[in-house]
Amino acid sequence: MMKCYDCMEEGKDSEATCVCITCGKGLCTDHTKELELPVSVGQPPNVERLPNGLPRILCKYCFDQTIEDSFD
Repeated sequence: MMKCYDCMEEGKDSEATCVCITCGKGLCTDHTKELELPVSVGQPPNVERLPNGLPRILCKYCFDQTIEDSFD
């Protein structure tokens, strides 16, 4: 079974429940951040945003870097 990488760095032993889509680290639910990407359909000028986006799971480090890079 895959172990949570961040827990290992803290000296804990937890099973991973997901993988960061950016760096590939195995993570437990305590060490994940969810980023919802908006989804749009249609062709301009008739573009419609769907009510539910695509959930993306990231580790806290990648989440912080993604948010920081997006607003520089």
